[in-house]
Amino acid sequence: MDRRWLDILFTAAAPITWGTTYLVTSELLPPDRPLWSGAIRALPAGLLLLALTRHRPHGVWWWRAAVLGALNIGAFFPLLFFAAYHLPGGTAAVLGATQPLLVAGLTVLALHERPHPRALAAAFAALAGVTLVVLRPQAGLDPTGVAAGLTATAAMGTGLVLTRRWGRPPGVGTLTATGWQLTAGGLMVLPVALLVEGTPPVPDPPALAGYAWLTLVGTALAYALWFRGAARLPVTQVSLLGALSPLTAAALGWAALGQAMTGWQLAGFAVAVGATVAGQLPQRGARPGSAGQSPGPAWQVSRGARPGGGRPPRSAGRRAPTPRRRPAAG
Repeated sequence: MDRRWLDILFTAAAPITWGTTYLVTSELLPPDRPLWSGAIRALPAGLLLLALTRHRPHGVWWWRAAVLGALNIGAFFPLLFFAAYHLPGGTAAVLGATQPLLVAGLTVLALHERPHPRALAAAFAALAGVTLVVLRPQAGLDPTGVAAGLTATAAMGTGLVLTRRWGRPPGVGTLTATGWQLTAGGLMVLPVALLVEGTPPVPDPPALAGYAWLTLVGTALAYALWFRGAARLPVTQVSLLGALSPLTAAALGWAALGQAMTGWQLAGFAVAVGATVAGQLPQRGARPGSAGQSPGPAWQVSRGARPGGGRPPRSAGRRAPTPRRRPAAG
């Protein structure tokens, strides 16, 4: 299999894993403790990765890790849970599905990449499909919930773009960088959980199993795969894969909880999956890229730019100077 498609599959495993959160939370975890669930997910996972890698940030990476941890974890978790509590049905998931469009705009500003028109069409189609799957006709719009949901989406989208822009320090692997972010973000969620929800819940055996799944697989492994993809693939392509999270949650609700799906929901499911796959297809006539780079997916940079962002060297395409002729000897 092409290496780029392996990168896509590994990255897609992250939102698919996140899609199990609703089932695990509703069936195994203590009710009405979302902030503590977020803190228990992030902080132990980050500390575990730090213990395994034993590499601390240095220099500018102290504040960069804090910024990325705040955007991807510390701000995202509380805002997402606030939106979920103030918005009925799947409205929060619909707001999250707007992230590819936001990321497409941010990549123009921060990475100097312009998304292909087909990529934008795939993002709009995925948004429409997710809306059909999760949104209910009676869903209302609480302005504060909408603001929180959009802010959460913007925070994680910005964190994704900055993860690609800053990369990693030399000699630092994905697990180490992921551990920095999860630890920083978990430390930010912890005081919010104490302030809002009080003391942490005392888990029973099912809750321990649920926390173990969310911490080890749904956070440590999933975020490592997500950030790995952000370093190897165009970030708008990575962001489009996020639509797989609400789709996985809907599929598990139908398969494990017996939740019915209407014809419109099935149609939306097919549209969203098709759009997500279409967003990964290479452009016609694109040249294969180097290892670890996207060789030309739908999110590829437009003419004149390179897959990793930036412009081609100024000397590219210039003719060599023509040597002057020396006059013939008389």
